[in-house]
Amino acid sequence: MRLEYFEMIDQVVRLDRAAGQIECLALVPEASPVFEGHFPGHPLVPGVLLTETMAQASGYLVLAHLDFAQMPFLMAVDKARFRSFVGPGAQLAITASLEHDGSGYAVTKASIRHEGKALCDAELRFRTMPFPEGLDAPMLERAKKIGLLDIDGAAA
Repeated sequence: MRLEYFEMIDQVVRLDRAAGQIECLALVPEASPVFEGHFPGHPLVPGVLLTETMAQASGYLVLAHLDFAQMPFLMAVDKARFRSFVGPGAQLAITASLEHDGSGYAVTKASIRHEGKALCDAELRFRTMPFPEGLDAPMLERAKKIGLLDIDGAAA
């Protein structure tokens, strides 16, 4: 996880395209500029970054589902619930499932757990659109780096 660069997902652990499910891991860094102000002396991952983590896992699921033909853009977050705090060094297990895809939109349900305990969950809506010029190659590179794509470029 590189919080300040919005690279939240470290590894895709499992992708089940047929079931529309993904499992990812993220390790919260021990130190980050984000923690300097949130909160001084008591560092916590901001809820908005936990939401972004669920959105990225969901986005990778949608990308794989659409065979990287379109880019998902987060449009709405519904029913978000935060149950506990997340500090430096936590290993997060992120899951997402595809609830709907069609008419240019995708809907997922996502959650984050730490040591088996639920931390947060939300329903996320995405608008799926053609990739903006020049964004497809960096997205493919990031997908390869986290293990979403195998060596031949096919979704895992």
